[in-house]
Amino acid sequence: MKIKSTEIVDTFAEAFKMYGSRVIITADTKEWAMAAAQSITGFATSVIGCKCEAGIEKEISAEDSPDLRPGVSVLIFAMDAESLGKRLMERIGQCVMTCPSTACYNGLDEGTPVTVGGQLRYFGDGFQSSKVMAENKFWRIPVMDGEFLIDDSFNVQESVGGGNILILGKNQKATLKAASAATKAMRALPDIILPFPNGVVRSGSKVGSKYKALIASTNHEYCPTLRGVVKKSELDDGINSVLEIVIDGLTLGAVEEAMRVGMNAAAKPGIKKIAAGNYGGDLGQYHIQLHQLLGAE
Repeated sequence: MKIKSTEIVDTFAEAFKMYGSRVIITADTKEWAMAAAQSITGFATSVIGCKCEAGIEKEISAEDSPDLRPGVSVLIFAMDAESLGKRLMERIGQCVMTCPSTACYNGLDEGTPVTVGGQLRYFGDGFQSSKVMAENKFWRIPVMDGEFLIDDSFNVQESVGGGNILILGKNQKATLKAASAATKAMRALPDIILPFPNGVVRSGSKVGSKYKALIASTNHEYCPTLRGVVKKSELDDGINSVLEIVIDGLTLGAVEEAMRVGMNAAAKPGIKKIAAGNYGGDLGQYHIQLHQLLGAE
């Protein structure tokens, strides 16, 4: 199967069950809302080393935000609901409550509630107060520029992490151009994030290592400098750069659609193949077949 001149490898992306939450951040200006969003999503590329995966989903216009101010929607994912609740409390407390003029709202209508504002309220040192609006409970926490308004609880739901595509190109320039086109197309979709820098990761990993202390190490079969060194390489002659795009989504369908859109956008001149990362099918609950995604168009 091909898109234009790019071969689509008959393989699958192995994705995992995660738990996700949507956080809506508003502020007096778009710049301050974005500042808080960028802070809360920092150091959140992979659960391997960051405990969670997070990214900016979209900007929200004032007329569509909970308090009629400019806003940003952020998605945060972790491996279980309890861990996600801890990450929400830590990151909202340190990255949103600290940011001037912000407020913070639960962005999911359904799911399991975890207490966040109800924990952060203690920062108010007894001066905090609760408020119920439209059957939702909020906390008003006094801070030096006024007060920080936050939902008492945030919903978390079963989600999908680790959807991915691998872009195999003739050189770094062509591969990076294709990856940038793919991430731009993917970011137009709802319910997904691309947690790595600008949505792209060059240091794809495999499970395990020759060093016992490491649970993951470089995916040597896709490293072009190791093609003549390792016993098995997935890279044909003429492939000298590989970049990966990882997708986390609130639903399996959202991840699948992002992968489909991304593959179509990445099929640029100089891209020899598009593949996906998996672990033989033994770890992830979801096996997303590339040919099936494209055949469903």
